[in-house]
Amino acid sequence: LRSVLLTCVLSFNVDQKNAMSFSGPLDDMFGYTVQQFENSEGKWVLIGSPHSGQPAKRTGDVYKCPVGRGDNTCIKLELPKNTTVPNLHEVKENMTMGTTLVTNPTGGFMACGPQYGYMCGQQQYISGVCANVSPSFQILNSIAPGVQNCTSNLDIVFVLDGSNSIYPWGRIVDFLVRFLERVGIVSYGQDVKHHVNLSQFNNNKDLLKFVRRIPQHTGTKTHTFLAIDTARKEAFTQERGARTDAKKVMVILTDGESHDNHMQNKVIGDCDQDHIERFGIAVLGYYKRENKSEEDVQKFIDEIKSISSKPIQDHFFNVSDELFLVNLADTLGRKIFALEATSGNFTSSFEMEMSQAGFSAHASKDGLLLGAVGAYDWNGTVVMQTAESTITPEKDEFYDPKDNKTGRGLAEYLGYDVQSASTPKGVLYITGAPRYNHTGRVVIYQLTKESRVETVQILRGEQIGSYFGSVLQTVDVNNDSYTDLLLVGAPMYMGPERNEQGKVYVYKLNEFVHKFNLKPVNQSCCSVNSDGCTMKNEPCGARFGTAIAAVSDLNLDGFNDVVIGAPFENDHRGAVYIYHGHKSNPYLNLVQHIPAGGDGEKVKFFGQSIHGIMDLNGDGIVDVTIGGLGGASLFWSRDVAQVTSSMTFEPTKINLQHSQYQCEHRGHKSVCVDTTVCFQYQVKSEKRHASATGELLKIRYNVTLDVLRSKARASFIDQDLDKSDRRVTKTFLISNGQRICKTERFIMSAQLDFKDPFNVTLEFGLTNEDQGPVLDANLPRSITKTIPLVDCGDQLKCITDLSLTAVPSEKSMLIPVKSKDKLDVKIDIINKKDNAYNTKVILNFTPNINYVKVEPEKECTPDHMKVECAVGYPFLGSNAKESFKVRFETDSTRINENIHINVTTISDSEENPNTLHDNNVEISLPVKYEAGVIFKKHIIIKDGEQYSLKDSDFGRMIEEVNISYTVEKAGSTLTPPLDLKVMYPYRSPLDNVLLFWTSIVSSTGVCTHTETIYLNSSAAAETLPFFSDCWVCFIPETNKSQVNVTFKVWKPTFIEGEFSSLKMMVNATLMFKQSHLFELGSNAKNRNVTIPISKETVGGIPIWIIIISILIGLLILALIIFIFWKVIFHASCHVNCLIS
Repeated sequence: LRSVLLTCVLSFNVDQKNAMSFSGPLDDMFGYTVQQFENSEGKWVLIGSPHSGQPAKRTGDVYKCPVGRGDNTCIKLELPKNTTVPNLHEVKENMTMGTTLVTNPTGGFMACGPQYGYMCGQQQYISGVCANVSPSFQILNSIAPGVQNCTSNLDIVFVLDGSNSIYPWGRIVDFLVRFLERVGIVSYGQDVKHHVNLSQFNNNKDLLKFVRRIPQHTGTKTHTFLAIDTARKEAFTQERGARTDAKKVMVILTDGESHDNHMQNKVIGDCDQDHIERFGIAVLGYYKRENKSEEDVQKFIDEIKSISSKPIQDHFFNVSDELFLVNLADTLGRKIFALEATSGNFTSSFEMEMSQAGFSAHASKDGLLLGAVGAYDWNGTVVMQTAESTITPEKDEFYDPKDNKTGRGLAEYLGYDVQSASTPKGVLYITGAPRYNHTGRVVIYQLTKESRVETVQILRGEQIGSYFGSVLQTVDVNNDSYTDLLLVGAPMYMGPERNEQGKVYVYKLNEFVHKFNLKPVNQSCCSVNSDGCTMKNEPCGARFGTAIAAVSDLNLDGFNDVVIGAPFENDHRGAVYIYHGHKSNPYLNLVQHIPAGGDGEKVKFFGQSIHGIMDLNGDGIVDVTIGGLGGASLFWSRDVAQVTSSMTFEPTKINLQHSQYQCEHRGHKSVCVDTTVCFQYQVKSEKRHASATGELLKIRYNVTLDVLRSKARASFIDQDLDKSDRRVTKTFLISNGQRICKTERFIMSAQLDFKDPFNVTLEFGLTNEDQGPVLDANLPRSITKTIPLVDCGDQLKCITDLSLTAVPSEKSMLIPVKSKDKLDVKIDIINKKDNAYNTKVILNFTPNINYVKVEPEKECTPDHMKVECAVGYPFLGSNAKESFKVRFETDSTRINENIHINVTTISDSEENPNTLHDNNVEISLPVKYEAGVIFKKHIIIKDGEQYSLKDSDFGRMIEEVNISYTVEKAGSTLTPPLDLKVMYPYRSPLDNVLLFWTSIVSSTGVCTHTETIYLNSSAAAETLPFFSDCWVCFIPETNKSQVNVTFKVWKPTFIEGEFSSLKMMVNATLMFKQSHLFELGSNAKNRNVTIPISKETVGGIPIWIIIISILIGLLILALIIFIFWKVIFHASCHVNCLIS
């Protein structure tokens, strides 16, 4: 989507200062519509004034305002008086004639009054009418497709429940007095009574007096179906005043479920057969007072719905209490009286009766399109009026049954504006519905052979309340007779400050694809905190897009243009925006912004209406008419002058040593240069081109020297030295088709520096910008040219000899994945002969490096894989040398076998072909790329844990050892396919199994088994020689691969072995399958997993048993010693006793 925000713009060829103005009453809305018109009498501006005749009668009218004949007095055409539809009781008050105004391609014009009405009985209908006016301002005929014959009178019978439960009865009487003339009333309870016959009264006064005295017909039962049947048989009879040509309408009012519902099917069937349209009113007051259940209430409502005609939503009403009946009278009255202008059975909603046909109008190739926004309950439609017939679409023809977003009956105002588009396949019709779903829509459709609407496309609005689709305009930009653009206005689109700025959506005809939006200058609105705010009117905003007009080619470039009104801009003064069509369809270029003049009191809303298809002053250029409320203005378009310019120099190069161009001025001797400026003038208008040969255009031009310098290095020789001598200003006259050249001479300074180029600028314009043609905005109004400054001694040409060396900082490179390594190229350039002007060093390089900077700083221009640096600007002097360093950084995402840099030096000076060999250096560095790989391992036990073995485990293998390897891609670097090689100790030298694989699975590739390899042990302790087994798994170019390996330890081998512990190593190695460009980082090649094994001593006794055994032995030993001691002691005592 392309959005164009309009800020500050210049005026172009629509003359804002000399417009012709037409004034009229602001309150009459004079200027609401405008049209340009021509007949045998001359040229006119037609102005619509839809409120003309206010305040008493707003019949409206159209004024004709002469152009180029006498004064600007406008004459009212009195169209309402002469616009009539026969055999109708017309209501022309408030018909708003002039609301719509369109010219007829075959001559004449059409003016519409969409509020035109007529009476059917007591009901007024607003059908709208259009007057077809001839070129001589005579009404040829009136077009009113919305007018319906008053096909039926109405006989209305009220069937009232007068049972005791109705309370208070006075509210029923109040409800009845709302209805007038031709009403019959039947009340019922247990029995039925006629109160008023259909023809009993011939005036409202007597009828209302009688109705107010109708008593309540009491009773304890409710015989609803008996009352309906009685009314059907007796009330609608000629004896009681019924008319044979009248529609039969019955209103049934009751507050309770009937006691005779067994009669329902027969009674209702008889009413349908007699074409009696029934309205049912359920009064819920009794159920509320008696606190009846919801089930009882629903049962009662269902019965009244069954009595009512279909569609139920149009024929059934309920009120919560008798008190609210009077509020229902108006709604019911509108439903019933709508039947006076409709035909057919059971039709109580409006179709074309309130259509307001002519609210919008458009003359297409096939006929006249009339928007009828009020049709079908204000959902709207579009009527096609041709010479042979009137095509009025059915109610649902503009709706897709698959579109379930919204239903009917939402007053969307379809037909608010209408347009047509010409395509190679035929005509498309377009209409807007600004209130659809609150956001608006545009329907693009065509008519089938059967005159049915066939929707081609629907465009939907985006903001609630924006009125998207209220204004439409198709544009043939390139004049090929086919429509190029559709512009859709949303004038109430809210801006950022919640004000109605407006927006215009631009669609290209090719399937009506949305291309871009047009917006106005943002309007600042007053707030409560604004100081000195002068805004007087609300709402604030611009309402940009209120009027959109396709105008014929204003600037004579072959492309039609667009003018858009913003009538609320500048506190409701208004403004318009002019856009030029462009060859790069579908783009529109804003070229002019015309604000309203005046104080905004007599004329408001400038830009409310716009029209521009005719040349009204005979100069061959289309003029634009813009209306506001209270007046309209005719803006003349000015011719476009194509003035082309050129500038040449003699000599073409400035060489101070060249004596051929030496001159002297006021004692100053130096090189002189003749500057020749040429102008050619031609008008674009064909009419003016034929008659403008003798007309002169006055042009003023300036020639300025050395514009980039504050002090010029040259001066014009015919200038007064006391004044600015760097610029010459002159004027001249030129006629259409003429070419004029002027020569100015300037002299260079004797001491000339060459640091900057020497520029000369030519600027030109018109001496009178307010009259005559304007300069073509598509052509330049200034030229700047550079004169080369050369210093080649007494030679005419500088012959130089440049020598270039370029040395890289590296001889080869490994390009890392994450970081960006730097590469510097040191450049030396030497000029061995004459000055080399505009010397440049150009470096072209491969995409695996990027330019960073140059040191020391120089003027360098990078362009993708190229950088161009200016050296010694404006020239590299004789025997001068320049040295600098160009820095690059590597790009690991671009893969090339080499870094290649081509360094070349050139200049504007000539060089002998024999010395060009050292003007170029080729640098080529071999490179490798670090593979962006993350290599991970995972085992279910941590390194350092051990597997313990026991003799009892003999003959069994220990539980599984699971190892998982993950290979991930790092960053966006390309990584070639890899192999993952897994090696593990398989057998001992004595052919004993160590580790036994049970499974090896890859998530992305295939694993294959390779040969067994014998590996000697290292000198490290606890290691043994072994035979290694090997598996190789393919790792493709994917973001992530995983290999899972499962082993089991062969326990008998370790239990029989003579060791207490050992370690087994499983090694995984990544390697490239086939690649010489990539290299793995040292941390991404190998992953080792150590499996420690330990075993306990065979037959060993646990230490706790040994300790306890020793303790028990010591206790036993102590006990024995004690016993021996006791025995010896007693024996000793006994011997002693015997001795004693």
